[in-house]
Amino acid sequence: MTQDQISRKANFYGRVNNFADNENSSVAYCTDFDKSILMNNFEKRGWVQVASEEYWNFYWACVQSCRNIFSVDSGYRMNDNQMINHFPNHYELSRKDLLVKNIKRYRKDLERDGNGLAEKAESNWSNSASTRYLHLDFVPITFVLPADYNMFVEEYRKNPQSTWIMKPCVKYDTSVTELDNMYVHLTNVSVQKHGTEYNSLHGGKWSVQNLALYLEGTHGKEVTDRLFGSISWLIVHSLKAVAPVMANDRHCFECYGYDIIIDNNLKPWLVEVNASPSLTSTTVTDRILKYKLIDNILSVVLPPDGVPDVRWNKIPSQDALGNFELLLDEEIAAQEENQHASHIRICKSLANRWK
Repeated sequence: MTQDQISRKANFYGRVNNFADNENSSVAYCTDFDKSILMNNFEKRGWVQVASEEYWNFYWACVQSCRNIFSVDSGYRMNDNQMINHFPNHYELSRKDLLVKNIKRYRKDLERDGNGLAEKAESNWSNSASTRYLHLDFVPITFVLPADYNMFVEEYRKNPQSTWIMKPCVKYDTSVTELDNMYVHLTNVSVQKHGTEYNSLHGGKWSVQNLALYLEGTHGKEVTDRLFGSISWLIVHSLKAVAPVMANDRHCFECYGYDIIIDNNLKPWLVEVNASPSLTSTTVTDRILKYKLIDNILSVVLPPDGVPDVRWNKIPSQDALGNFELLLDEEIAAQEENQHASHIRICKSLANRWK
């Protein structure tokens, strides 16, 4: 075994960290996905691929590998020059039942604190009088079966013509015996591409820009702007809902895939969040988009010198954002909230003075 291999073995458990001191060293990466979009991005940066059991700086892992790494039994400890693409408990957002539970808790916490975001109003949804959240009403009525079966039946009877989406918890089975089981099949491109009406040129996909143009032409700019504002709103608040329970590990980052349904009234509903959105390209446009996505992610999560380092302040420059749009700057939002609260206090003081 060479001296370099010995050094790398020592670094494997994060006990030694001399990697960043060697300016001529390349970033070592490993990945569980043999996707050209990933590999081309890594190789473009001059990174060197290694096996997962060797010392690595950057790991684009599947959720199972991430779970193994963060397992208490593994004894693995990452050092300052290592990053991985999942948080230990990402499932608080990406598992449907936990997502709903966390959003419900978020609403209750805001309601208890008297926050205006938790304001409610009367609603006649589903032909029955009820109350709904005015500002945080972006998750469909959801039940976890079999625990919520009786409540589901009661809701279903109110409006039997409504459509429900079922999310099975059995693992997908590719065996021939399951081909006729309509409850296990996916409804995305992985299934649609085998259909007779599938268009291989555009893959049945629109860019966000083309969707916006279509909606502006058919519904007007004001309605379209309101829709995309609502989508940004639900993304921000779904993340804020899990912030208190998400393990804040500076070695981690995420590329989430949001599944959003837009109803006839152009209101967006959050269906679920995927921790590992597909990186398979079905069209040329798809490949370009996903290549840029990975490129932008790397520019955002890595320091300006491109070497993983959890000690940097994680504030990317405007140029590093690339095609990303910053939805929320928490520091600026906190300052604005404090200024708003101060303004209210001043107004109340002046009002009391003139009573």
